Amino acid sequence: MTDVGSREPGAVRPAADAVAERLAGRTPQVAIVLGSGLGFLGDDVEAPVRIPYRDLPGFPDPGVAGHKGELVAGTLEGVPVIVQSGRFHLYEGHPVALAALPVRVFAALGVHTLVLTNAAGGLRPTFAAGTLMLIADHINLMWRNPLRGQVAAGDERFPDMSEPYDRELRALARQAARDARVRLEEGVYCALLGPSYETPAEIRAYRRLGADAVGMSTVPEVIAARARGMRCVAFSTITNPAAGMGPPLSHHDVLEVGKRVGGDLARVIRQLLRHLPA
Repeated sequence: MTDVGSREPGAVRPAADAVAERLAGRTPQVAIVLGSGLGFLGDDVEAPVRIPYRDLPGFPDPGVAGHKGELVAGTLEGVPVIVQSGRFHLYEGHPVALAALPVRVFAALGVHTLVLTNAAGGLRPTFAAGTLMLIADHINLMWRNPLRGQVAAGDERFPDMSEPYDRELRALARQAARDARVRLEEGVYCALLGPSYETPAEIRAYRRLGADAVGMSTVPEVIAARARGMRCVAFSTITNPAAGMGPPLSHHDVLEVGKRVGGDLARVIRQLLRHLPA
């Protein structure tokens, strides 16, 4: 069995066509992927067109609390955007290509910039719950890659990953945080398959590898985006200290912290959109 699921690449064009039909000629420039507990940002989109996943070929319903299961297109800070509220995680049993399917659909629609958010555990001792971290780089310990198999139409076979998170966009994000008066840390994100949380020994190992935060998403999407020439910027909400560095972990706590600091992250993203070049 390969990691190239039956939904991809065949589902990209039908799904993109279904979205384009609903958008009636409007072309989003920026796609925003919302992590656990951050779905409220989709409610801030102006003149929204809401597209439930059930209306899109190849899109299953999300199976994780805190993920709505819809695309929302419209404008945010005057920028044409499409917001993804609901991820497809590998730990749900989905192939890695399905996790990357929405990104490939966004690229087919003409999106050039991808903004990603996620909930993560903090590995850096100074990261308290509620810290916002700009992702500077990542370590892929999912042992999965959405580019495996035959080259999908529109993908680059060997995309350069020396700068997965765009340097210019990261600088704009730091400026956006200053303008919004929100503290923004920066660090390395380690992506794991999940769904179990990590053991204390594993956390010690990831810290030695150079990781500052650990989570279960984002990396497949970034790899697919870079293969399509999209620029990426990503933020982690540190919802808890990682295993062995604090109290026992629960997904309920992840959602609660995400909601508590979600307003800060929303302000940073809004400011970032204002700073983006036309």
